[in-house]
Amino acid sequence: MTESISSDWVQLRADLMRSFPQFYELEPNGPLVMDLGGDGWLLEVRPEGKVLCQYGIAMDEVMALMSDGTPEDLGTDEVAKQAKYFLQPAVAKYRALLLKSGFVEETEMTDEFVAVTFARGADLRDRAKLVDLLRWCCKQIGTVS
Repeated sequence: MTESISSDWVQLRADLMRSFPQFYELEPNGPLVMDLGGDGWLLEVRPEGKVLCQYGIAMDEVMALMSDGTPEDLGTDEVAKQAKYFLQPAVAKYRALLLKSGFVEETEMTDEFVAVTFARGADLRDRAKLVDLLRWCCKQIGTVS
């Protein structure tokens, strides 16, 4: 990231955090994240110009739900498949709306979590349009505005 992009991002982050006090950082100067209510959806703005709506679950949670105390018996692939199955009802509720609105669906999987992510590019220099998109996400998916 160049210095000018970085300083632009720092300023934008500050502006967004004033407009949306629910945003928080996972790492300094990194993406901004907001919980979209109590059902587990997250809204994220990344410095490279992406807005994400995502719903996920920790692999440990899935293993605990599946294994009844014996997670060591389960393979990672089996746990990931069950995690995707677990996520589908919540994701299905918003999938058509997000896809129709220009978001692209992906599945992100690590050793720690599985998430269904809907990503959309955003021009970070057009703050009014970005704020409109963020408010739309909050209104459609979340319980915050």
